[in-house]
Amino acid sequence: MHSIFSYIWHMQKEKTIDHALRATWQAVAKTYNERAAKHDSTMSVAMALLYIDAEKGTPSTALGPSMGMEATSLSRILNSMEERGLICRVKNPEDGRGVLIKLTALGIEKREISKDSVYQFNQCIKDRIDQKKIDHFFEVTDLIKELINDKLIFKD
Repeated sequence: MHSIFSYIWHMQKEKTIDHALRATWQAVAKTYNERAAKHDSTMSVAMALLYIDAEKGTPSTALGPSMGMEATSLSRILNSMEERGLICRVKNPEDGRGVLIKLTALGIEKREISKDSVYQFNQCIKDRIDQKKIDHFFEVTDLIKELINDKLIFKD
């Protein structure tokens, strides 16, 4: 009986929205990490390169929230990026207490590779999925985020 229950649960979880989102994100992350590894990088580093303003730099305090990362995780990534010569930290001229994260020449070069990879990923999907379905996808994901942000999912 337990094995039948396990089988039914297994089949049902594959049809839940959260499972579909998680499984899809895991596949996306794996794809990006495999691509980044070919350039001696990771998806997290590539993503950070894209969030840093290539011309002006980005305040370190703004980077975490825009990337949706915790400060400790971001700090590890930035330290690694600095060690690899992708970024440098400079005093923020507009806020003497703050630090700007700036891309080095190598960081800008790697950022272009990251941009190209994101473009290829999105273009491949756009070439195979009707724009109306893509629009619906964004409508659904926006609504899910709204329901979560408005704390409407769990009513305890």
